[in-house]
Parts: sequence; structure tokens; C-alpha cells
Amino acid sequence: MPAWTWRRRPGEQHNPWFKTTELKSNRSFGLESGCLSATAFRCFSLTREPPARATTALTTREQLDLGFTACPWLKGKRRDIRPVGDASGSDVGVSTCKMAAHHRQNTAGRRKVQVSYVIRDEVEKYNRNGVNALQLDPALNRLFTAGRDSIIRIWSVNQHKQDPYIASMEHHTDWVNDIVLCCNGKTLISASSDTTVKVWNAHKGFCMSTLRTHKDYVKALAYAKDKELVASAGLDRQIFLWDVNTLTALTASNNTVTTSSLSGNKDSIYSLAMNQLGTIIVSGSTEKVLRVWDPRTCAKLMKLKGHTDNVKALLLNRDGTQCLSGSSDGTIRLWSLGQQRCIATYRVHDEGVWALQVNDAFTHVYSGGRDRKIYCTDLRNPDIRVLICEEKAPVLKMELDRSADPPPAIWVATTKSTVNKWTLKGIHNFRASGDYDNDCTNPITPLCTQPDQVIKGGASIIQCHILNDKRHILTKDTNNNVAYWDVLKACKVEDLGKVDFEDEIKKRFKMVYVPNWFSVDLKTGMLTITLDESDCFAAWVSAKDAGFSSPDGSDPKLNLGGLLLQALLEYWPRTHVNPMDEEENEVNHVNGEQENRVQKGNGYFQVPPHTPVIFGEAGGRTLFRLLCRDSGGETESMLLNETVPQWVIDITVDKNMPKFNKIPFYLQPHASSGAKTLKKDRLSASDMLQVRKVMEHVYEKIINLDNESQTTSSSNNEKPGEQEKEEDIAVLAEEKIELLCQDQVLDPNMDLRTVKHFIWKSGGDLTLHYRQKST
Repeated sequence: MPAWTWRRRPGEQHNPWFKTTELKSNRSFGLESGCLSATAFRCFSLTREPPARATTALTTREQLDLGFTACPWLKGKRRDIRPVGDASGSDVGVSTCKMAAHHRQNTAGRRKVQVSYVIRDEVEKYNRNGVNALQLDPALNRLFTAGRDSIIRIWSVNQHKQDPYIASMEHHTDWVNDIVLCCNGKTLISASSDTTVKVWNAHKGFCMSTLRTHKDYVKALAYAKDKELVASAGLDRQIFLWDVNTLTALTASNNTVTTSSLSGNKDSIYSLAMNQLGTIIVSGSTEKVLRVWDPRTCAKLMKLKGHTDNVKALLLNRDGTQCLSGSSDGTIRLWSLGQQRCIATYRVHDEGVWALQVNDAFTHVYSGGRDRKIYCTDLRNPDIRVLICEEKAPVLKMELDRSADPPPAIWVATTKSTVNKWTLKGIHNFRASGDYDNDCTNPITPLCTQPDQVIKGGASIIQCHILNDKRHILTKDTNNNVAYWDVLKACKVEDLGKVDFEDEIKKRFKMVYVPNWFSVDLKTGMLTITLDESDCFAAWVSAKDAGFSSPDGSDPKLNLGGLLLQALLEYWPRTHVNPMDEEENEVNHVNGEQENRVQKGNGYFQVPPHTPVIFGEAGGRTLFRLLCRDSGGETESMLLNETVPQWVIDITVDKNMPKFNKIPFYLQPHASSGAKTLKKDRLSASDMLQVRKVMEHVYEKIINLDNESQTTSSSNNEKPGEQEKEEDIAVLAEEKIELLCQDQVLDPNMDLRTVKHFIWKSGGDLTLHYRQKST
């Protein structure tokens, strides 16, 4: 057992604010033996000397996940977070925490890993769903939007530019719930429902690192501009503090990030605020209270009661003495943190308040929410309020244009994909003219009826139907357009336009049954297909039925899930060569013949190379995301080796196809045939067996047996089936035999699973009856 030592980080001193923490026995973390008992302050880091495999050379690309892992045995208020990947985008030595790695190896075997992919265009220029967050960079005239489609987009707010789209920042796999711009617009921090916080180069648009401390959706971020400090919070009820300068300065030698954890919330956190000085942090949750901390000491300061529903929005003034809160109870409250009480309540909206903005002087609040209306309210005189505009959907986020004082405009994001800019230039004259009303029963004239600038959004898929061939999907989007998709080839087959959705489903119905083998998620507004070990290999079809031709002209049985996994990992070198042939491959490689000999993919079809492939835990936590074409990269290939579950390895690498599904059934003469009932033997066959094959069995093995006793000695005791060709038996069987289920004559082209699903329709084993056709 190697020795573990404590080492103080350079420049850090003992801090008496933090309590010491006693480490538990090694046995609780899967270590072999020994007892480690020590006390440690937050300014120490755990290292092992000498480091065994402590340095790994990685080539990190812009779209590579650079995960961070918390050392789980540190139970104090500070946690050491060590990067698993490079944060600088270059080859680095990565120092890993051996105890954490050992812990992950033990849990990796128990976790259930699913494979997902998104069917989409290579470049998704438009928001495909609601927009949860906005950030404005006035220096570069850029607007950042955080979409429910998992994509952060950068837009030009220059009105003279015809196409405002600049770039997309893609690395999240679920809703992006919040974003903050830091370091004078150079760095962007994002929080997502995929449970991660990501650090981005805002100017170049690539992900630098991923923080994985949260265990559930990360819903909110807060930023202290003067301290370059960011806080993250979410449904796991935890708040973590991050030093932005440390996050952006990670190198091979400086590879430890330290975070403070603020605990005490009893319910999921939906809102977070921190003043610019970084002296106060406030959280709002479904607990219906505001909890207040001092981030410098991680000390709880107070709990403020008053709201009667979830607190969805929070703002603090610069010195942290006053706080504004918006709640789903429909009220806005102004709190004095010094007095620890609510000093004003504003009942402006008819429904929940979900978004707030305030001017720099903290005198006017801009509010929006479920009722789609955006108001400006004078905090000093609550009776004075102006209806700025009314959106077409509930308001999720607002961002003031602070290029002047008072703010000249406000950007608004809603549950729809379009983002609007509304002017505020006439708001003072509007107030002076008396065009406001403090009587909620009378309608108020809005300041604006049309937005000053519009960033158009795209359509979001809101409805889908999996056709019964279990390969194609019909979808309907927010523009009522219907589309036809191919799950196997991960592409759109046809845009059908504004047609009746139900009629299209009926039009494409086929009397064929294929077991479910994938699930569909529309959460991001795009088709996300998920494959799970429990049913991925349930669907077998013939190559002919799938529309594929075999080189040798045969009609092999194909497993849809297996083919798709092979297509998704087609570029992964490990899938190109069977491990049994490695020695032979080395020889061929010397002769320059290896590339020609190796078969990639499944040999039938390919998926678009830009298709995002996601490996994640069944609970929704993402382990690794990459584009299909990138799996051939050295680093991506290495990470796939660590992430791809064994059930996928069996198919894609070892080429071990799953077994056929068997279906039990009984075969009896029909009552109308007058034949004697046979002994009720339970038969079993592939569920893909066609009815005609059962008919051939009846003709050859049952009907002909009855005629066998009538054969003469001149036949040399040969059975009729031996004198006839196989094709003749098939023809004769269809001419002479009928197969029935529930007294319904069966189509010879049907397979047994279709008969059981559409005709048998009851529990217990399938029962088929046969009879000879009347001549």
C-alpha cells in the first residue's frame, strides 16, 4: 500500500474559518488495508508519492468532455476537484486522484449505461425549443442564448446584419438552464439539466472543462463580478462556489480546483443571486423561503419567509443589503437583509413571476412570467408601473441592455424559440403621460406592440408516433408540419407539410409486428433515440423486409439494434478488427493490406457522421458525448474504451449477435376438418417464422403422413416429400393447406409474432389450427 501524504498548496495558509475533518478508514473506500486517520484543512490537497501513473498524455479537442471528479471522502466544507481531461486544449499531464479512481471503478460495474443519439442537421442555426437564459456582451455586440435544445448560440445584435447567427456552442446533452459571462466577456459558465457545469471560451466558442460535482439538474448560476466568483445550484439542494480565474488557468502543473459547498437547503434550488462584491449569496427554492449565506465564510446568515410558492427569480443590489425575489405565487418582494424582513410586496402580475431584472440604481424592477406580460415597476412608488409589452408565451428570462442609463432596451426569452428585443426609450414619457393604471381590473396600454429586433427561432417537435415497423417515426412540430423519419439511418426521410397527423399514421399502417427496441425523447425539441440493454436487441427483421440487399443474394435475419450500434461506432478503430485477428492484422499492416481487409460499420447503411452519440446512466447523468465521426480520434477512442458498456462491446467489437427470440405455440387440426385431435405438443420456433413455413410443416409432416400408408411397393418405400423439390412443397402447401388463428385465415406472409399481436390478442401460448382447402 503506497503512502499518502498531505501537502499544502503553494500560497495557501491555514484558515481558522474551516473546521478540521477526520478521514474515515480506508476500508470504506475499497482500499485493501490500513487505517488512515488525520485532520485536514481546506488548504491541503491529497497526493500520493511517488505518483503511480499520475500523468497521462491526452490530446484534448474543442468538443471533448473534460470532466472533473470530486474526491468523495472529503466531508468538510471544501472539496478538491481534479480534472480528468485537459482544460487548455493541448497535450498535458493529468494528475488523477487514485482513491477517487478506485471508487469510480467499483461503481462503474454496477451502473446501467444507455446509448442515445440525436437525429438533427449538422448545423442547427435556430433555437429549436424555449430559451432558458440570456447574456449580453455589449463590447462585441453579441447575445448568448441558452436553449432547451441543449445548445448555446451566439448572435450578433447588430440590426444591420441580415443573418444574426454567429456560432453554436455544443457540449451539453440536456436543457441549458442558466449562463453567466465572466472575465469581461472572455469566459462563459453554463449550467444544465445534464447535471454538469461547463466552462467555455466565449470568444472562440469551445468547451474548456466540465465540472461534475452536482448530482441532479443544475438550475441556476450567480456571479460576483468584482471577485470573479461563480456559484452553481440545483435540484440536489447543493450550492458550489467556483473561482473563475482558477477554472480558466488549469495547466499540467496547476490541476487542482477547490470549491466551497454551501449546505442547508431542504428543497430543490431554482434561483440564486450573489452581489458584485461577493459578500452575500441568496438561494430560492420550493421550500418557499430565501436562504442567505456569506460566501467568504460559508456561514448561514438567515432564512427569510413570506412567499407561498417556489421562488423562481432573485436579484441583489451591489452592497448586498437589499434583495428582490419573484415567486410562482405571483408576487415580487423587496427584502432588507439588515432588518431580515420583507419591506415591500408588489402584486403586479396575475400569475407566477419567473424573471426579474433591475436597473443599476436598484430603483426600477422589470418583471415577467407566466402571464406573458413584462412590467417596469418603480420600487419607491409601487403604484407606478408600466406595461412594456406582452409576449406570445410565458417569459423565462430577461436581459437589460445596459449600454446606457437608463437602459435603452430589454431582451426577452420565452418558452418559444424566438428571442425579442423591446425598446425602453419612451418609457419615461410614457409614465409622464399617465398611460399607466394601478387598477388591475382595467387593461393597461403597452408601451410597445412590436419588438424592436427579432432573433427567429426554429420549430420544435412536440408530437411523435412510432410506426409499427419500429423503424420509422412520424412527427409534428410547433408549426404543424409533419415529417417522416428513419431511426436506423438517423435522418429525416421526407417533409410532409401541414397534413393531418392522424391520417398519415393510418395511411402508413402495416399489418406487421416488430417488438419495441428503442425509446424516443422530445425534451430538447429534436428526436433523441435511446437504446437500453433490456430491449435493444429485441427486434429481428429479414434483410428483404428492411429494404436491404445481401451481396450473396440471400435474405439474412438482421437485428435492428445491433446494426444501429455498429453504425454509430463505425469510426471507432476498436470495432474494425476482431480481437482474435490482431496477430494476423499486424502482419497484414506490414504488407499494406490491413485497410482493405477490415470491414467498418455493419455493411448495410451508415448514419450521418455529425450525429451526436451520448453514453449516459439510466438516471440521465451523461458520461460521455461525442460526434459519430470523432470516435476515430486517439483521445475519444481512449475514452470510449472506458465508457462503452459491455453489452455494446459484445455486438460492436466481439461481433456476438444476440439470439433469436423464440415463441411457443400449439398446432391442432381445425374442428371443421373432421380430423382426429392430435396430442397437444408444445412447439417452439423463431418469432419471425412465417406462416407459410408452418403450412409447409403441416403439409409435409402431418398431411403426407396420413397418405404414407397408401403408398405401394413400387414406390420403393420412398416418402412423397423426398420425391418433390422444396419449391414444389411450398407451392403445394399453399394450394392445399389453410392455417387459422381465432377462426381467421392467416396470410402466408405473416410471421408468428404478428399473428400473436394482432390476431391471437390474449394471454397464454399461441394456438394455430390447420385444415385442407376444399376442392
